[in-house]
Amino acid sequence: MNNQLAGKIALVTGASKGIGQSLAVGLAEAGATVAVNYKTDLPGATETCEQIRRSGGQAEIFQADIGSKASFERLNEAVCERLGRLDVLVNNAARTRFGPPEEITEDDFDDVVATILRGPFFGSIAAAACMRRTGGGSIINISSIAVRQIMRFHSSYTMAKGGLESLTRQFAFEFSPHVRVNAIAPTATNNARNLEYDPNFNEKWAKITPAGRVGEGSDYVGPCVFLAGDQAEFVTGQIIYVDGGWSLQGRSPDMSDFDFSSDRQRD
Repeated sequence: MNNQLAGKIALVTGASKGIGQSLAVGLAEAGATVAVNYKTDLPGATETCEQIRRSGGQAEIFQADIGSKASFERLNEAVCERLGRLDVLVNNAARTRFGPPEEITEDDFDDVVATILRGPFFGSIAAAACMRRTGGGSIINISSIAVRQIMRFHSSYTMAKGGLESLTRQFAFEFSPHVRVNAIAPTATNNARNLEYDPNFNEKWAKITPAGRVGEGSDYVGPCVFLAGDQAEFVTGQIIYVDGGWSLQGRSPDMSDFDFSSDRQRD
């Protein structure tokens, strides 16, 4: 552990698995006390907390549905009440409904937009109010490389993430000077979900990435810790692409044989 974020309280949404879990653990390793949010995956959230505590860090679990304005607002209140303050909010929770546009239902659309965009809109407003009471803070939105380069089957997801990037810049202006708002845009990442889509997912993306590999959850920790900390006090309204150089050329693999059916099996 280091003390870069010592004394700070960080809330990470969707922290029971994947990138959210990596960011929660990484923020704790930098000295923050982490509020680990989950919607339904309590075992995953428990594992995140256990990883943090095994490394000597501090973490608490908070259940909330990020797609619900009322639930997200209660989450902010609970974190501020139980942990005393809120310094960092990481809007990581997301929903995916990949597939041809004509197969995306209205419920699919609403679900994706609620979690990726509507939740962070109202949740960030509540978080910023809490942060201002103790001098300010940092909001970090997790976007996607899909915003920069159009990908087949990503219509609702890309639209919502694009809105999140616009919201990042808008809230950076609205919340200044006491609350900074930035975003990190991860590349294709090695995780169980992506390997469900295609067992060769990592190899396909590595071939079109200048760095020669896909992203790992740990790749996003450094930028997140930087944006969360006082060293970034003059950084706001920025979108940081962490993609191994992928966006320099922006090609995507053929996804025609990807199996996206697992999206509908996931709460």
